[in-house]
Amino acid sequence: MGSVRASEMTFTETERVTMGTPAREAIRDQAEKMGARRVFILASETLRTKTEEIAAIEHALGDRHAATFSGIAPHAPRSDVLRAADAARAAGADLIVSVGGGSVTDSAKIIALLLKHDVRSVEAFEPLHVYVDDGGNVINPLTVGPDVRVICVPTTLSGGEFNALSGATDEAIQHKQGYEHRNMAPVMVVLDPALTVYTPEWLWLSTGVRAVDHAVETLASHLSNDFADGLADSALRLLVEGLGRAKADPQDMEARLKCQIGAWQSMISIIGGVPMGASHAIGHILGGTCDVPHGYTSCVMSPYVLAWNAEHDASRQGRILQCLGNTHGTASEALDAFIRSLGMPRTLADVGVGEDRFQQVAEYTMLDIWGRTNPRPVRSPADILEILRKAA
Repeated sequence: MGSVRASEMTFTETERVTMGTPAREAIRDQAEKMGARRVFILASETLRTKTEEIAAIEHALGDRHAATFSGIAPHAPRSDVLRAADAARAAGADLIVSVGGGSVTDSAKIIALLLKHDVRSVEAFEPLHVYVDDGGNVINPLTVGPDVRVICVPTTLSGGEFNALSGATDEAIQHKQGYEHRNMAPVMVVLDPALTVYTPEWLWLSTGVRAVDHAVETLASHLSNDFADGLADSALRLLVEGLGRAKADPQDMEARLKCQIGAWQSMISIIGGVPMGASHAIGHILGGTCDVPHGYTSCVMSPYVLAWNAEHDASRQGRILQCLGNTHGTASEALDAFIRSLGMPRTLADVGVGEDRFQQVAEYTMLDIWGRTNPRPVRSPADILEILRKAA
């Protein structure tokens, strides 16, 4: 008889996910259920100024709407998050609603934390973020989480709305850092495909590849399990179909919802405790340090990390190849072809990262929470440099 390897999945405080319901209706309903009287909206600047969607949500909330804030820069700089937190504090927020992409989502969850800890300066962020000690152990200093809950309405596919983990960038050292407490997870996530039609195509498709990367690194991980693998398999198939259809017809709402559900499924394994690998670890640094858009980091890195891992052990990559349609000889080749079919960048040069940045990226990657959980062991910055040179 075969032996059984013990495994575990943990879950967050998210209670509800709506699929296909207009955001304004879902938000109003949840605010009423919770008895929220001071709803603070953190919105995408584009949605707020170029569409009527945010005004429609404000109108639906009526006198429950307290204030709206927009203007969060990519990768959630501490200074922007602090300004938004100050606005939420001034509004007496008892519920925070984010409507936008990954940086808006991350910021909303961190704002709730800053309110709880009465953070009023960028320096006061410092004791709250996750860090890696000299022994390579991931340390989360948070024991007290937020009281104010968050509703997330995502307009991209990076999937952070389902996570209790959020990232904000320390501008002084250009390092994106994580903040995590189970109460930071939103009480509700609203998947409204109609709101995503305003998202630029490059952003929709590239963050879709970010979700693909979640599924790929789950299926590639020796620390995964059958439950997580099943979700990642479904996620990858939904995303491959949905992204292809949405590129062909941007008005295909069914395809967009398939993408959103695939992104959700791709996140469950991460939330549950399956660690990601080098693509995510490098991607965090390319984003926060080199200012590469979140989705583009996976478009560039994921196939190269698969190829590097396969040199060591390709035994976990067969299922990835199947989900991608068995179109090529290896999983990395099939993933490369799929990303190219979406018109996405495929090299570090394509996204403006030259070899002069490689050493810094490699050293910072070793400090990332997933810097040492790759299927092929990453033991030093030299290993990361090897991958970066493949991707040059």
